[in-house]
Amino acid sequence: MRTLSRAALRPFVVPAATVLAVTALAGCSGTATGMDDDGPASDTFPVRIDNCGFVTEIPAPPERVVTIKSSTTEMLLALGLGDRIVGTAFLDGPVPDALAQAAADVPAVAEPMTDEAPGSEAVLDLEPELIYAGWESNVTAETAGDRDTLAGLGVATYVSPAACKDPGYMPDPLTFDDVFGEIEQVGTIFAAEDAAADLVAEQRSALEAIEADDRGLTALWYSSGDDVPYVGAGIGAPQMIMDAAGLENVAGGVHDTWTSFAWEEAVAADPDVIVLVDAAWNTAAAKMERLARNPATAEMTAVRNESYVVVPFPATEAGVRNVDAVADVVDQLGELDL
Repeated sequence: MRTLSRAALRPFVVPAATVLAVTALAGCSGTATGMDDDGPASDTFPVRIDNCGFVTEIPAPPERVVTIKSSTTEMLLALGLGDRIVGTAFLDGPVPDALAQAAADVPAVAEPMTDEAPGSEAVLDLEPELIYAGWESNVTAETAGDRDTLAGLGVATYVSPAACKDPGYMPDPLTFDDVFGEIEQVGTIFAAEDAAADLVAEQRSALEAIEADDRGLTALWYSSGDDVPYVGAGIGAPQMIMDAAGLENVAGGVHDTWTSFAWEEAVAADPDVIVLVDAAWNTAAAKMERLARNPATAEMTAVRNESYVVVPFPATEAGVRNVDAVADVVDQLGELDL
C-alpha cells in the first residue's frame, strides 16, 4: 500500500476505516492512502475527506457531478473528467480556449454567469453523486443544499480547499503548492491520479519557466466597487499571482484574501500598475472609465499612464488557470511603457 504526502495546510484524504483516528488532525498535516495507480479503484474506496471542517465520504469515484463556479468546472475539464459533469452553474465567464471543446457538451443547471448558485431542487433533479463547489456558500440551505442534509440524501460535497474560511483550513497564505494539492486531491477522489500528476507536472514546469518582472513595480488589484474598491489583499490568489509575476501588492499588508480598500489609501500608495479584474457584471473597461472619471483617482500615475493589466475573473480564484494568469500578467507588463 502506498502513502501520498500532503502539504501541511491541505485537507487530507484517508480510508474510511481510519477517519476517526485522523479527524482530530484537521488543519495540520494529512495523508491520502490507496493502492498503486494501476490497482483496482474499488480497493481505495470509500475515502473520507476532512474538507473545510466537514467530513464527507466518497464511496466510489463519482460518475455524476454538479460543479458550482468556474474553478471547479475547469478543474474537471482539465483532468479530462468533463463527461462526469451532469450540470454546472455559477460560471464566472467563458472557459479558456484550450478547454472550450471539452466544455461544449457540459449542461448548465442555471444560466451561465448567473449571480446565484443553483437551488437544491434544481441540483437534486440531476441526481448527482457529488457536488463540487468553489465556495462554501455554494452548499448551504439557501443554495445547493446544506452539506449534512445532502450527505443524508447520499450526495457527497467537496469545496475547493482554497475557499475554506475556518482559520484552521484556510491556506495562509495561498501558494501554488496548495493549488496543485487540490488537483492531486481531486485526482484521488475520481481515481484519476495519473491525470492529476500529469497536470501538476505540466503546471509546475510552466510556472518555473515564467520570468517574473524584475522592475520592482507596485500594483493595486482592483476587483470591484465604486465608492469603496474591493481589492486583492495579502494571502489569497491575487497575492499569489502578483508575487509570481514580480509585483508588490500595495494592499498586501491586509491579512485577508480580499478586502475593502479606501480610495484615499489607493491614491496615497500611487501604484505603478493597476490590475483590473474583467467580469461580465463589472468589466475592466467600466473600471477604467470609473478611475478616469473620479477626480482623485484620475491623478494616480497608473491612471494617467493607462498602466493597466487585465485578468479575467475566473483566473482570479484558485484553480487551473492561475499559472496561465501569471504568464499573462508578465506578458502585459512587458508591453507597458513604464
